Amino acid sequence: MPNKPSTLSRQSLPSPTGRAGGGVVCSIGFFDGVHRGHQHLIRQVRDEAQCRGVRSLLITFDRHPRAVFAPDSVPPLLTTAEEKMALLGATGVDEIFVLPFDRAMAALTAREFMEQVLKEQLGVSALVIGYDHHFGHPVPALKGKPSFADYQRWGREVGIDVVQATELEGEHISSSAIRHALEQGDVTFAAHLLGRSYAWRGQVVHGHAIGRQLGFPTANLHAVDAGKLLPSRGVYAVRVTGSSDTSVEWEGTAMLNIGRRPTLANGEDISVEAHLFDFHGDLYGQTLTLSFIARLRAEQRFDSEEALARQLETDKANALAALNLKS
Repeated sequence: MPNKPSTLSRQSLPSPTGRAGGGVVCSIGFFDGVHRGHQHLIRQVRDEAQCRGVRSLLITFDRHPRAVFAPDSVPPLLTTAEEKMALLGATGVDEIFVLPFDRAMAALTAREFMEQVLKEQLGVSALVIGYDHHFGHPVPALKGKPSFADYQRWGREVGIDVVQATELEGEHISSSAIRHALEQGDVTFAAHLLGRSYAWRGQVVHGHAIGRQLGFPTANLHAVDAGKLLPSRGVYAVRVTGSSDTSVEWEGTAMLNIGRRPTLANGEDISVEAHLFDFHGDLYGQTLTLSFIARLRAEQRFDSEEALARQLETDKANALAALNLKS
């Protein structure tokens, strides 16, 4: 049996409060997006813990598992680490623990992980597994992914009850499906899967000021969170929250353009520009959080700046309608 990863020494791990009272009910996952499928699973963890009279625990990782083996193939994230922790905390689970994921961690088989980490170090008495979730280094003898029966057998051997979670009735929800929707610009469907509008943050920087010349001044945004997914090119209706180190947060609405600005010969650079409705003031240096409400149209090239300005008037009316606002 391989040595336990040094990052998982007993001294570095928390001692779950429920351990002395008969164990802890937990589930494991990266939980990117903390979408409705994750929320359904977490409710089952909480219910199982309540039935057993112990505490509930979620175990997640400090990085996407692919970051260890194939850094170039890590998918764009739906939530930052900070956002994910806040969303997981809002589920009402008793405890959340972030495990450092490295090659030593990845080398553990599912049984070794259950025994060395879950049982011995975290005092887990019951593990709730998502209906399609798999974990642990492959076991050659199995010639494929472990079955639920395999997890149950290993659980009995180490003293952990393994419970299979149910799928959200009538829907298959995954982080991959949400990424696909956002990459297609379908922010409405993504919001349905997430259970909330998708959010993205940018800092206001100086741009070319061409929008002002067209009668639509914009805040040009530079991504704050590296690695987070930006929806596909197009025009969107968004809700906006602004903040800076020296001012209180404010809320507003805007129409947003993501694209190469083909009418203005912007080249291959992707610009993110928000025209805020009913806002007056200096935005430079502020961080804007955009919540995507609806996609208004795809990116397109116009024959002239005048034609573009006319389209922007239409976009504004459509954005206000999508946001349930009057022009």
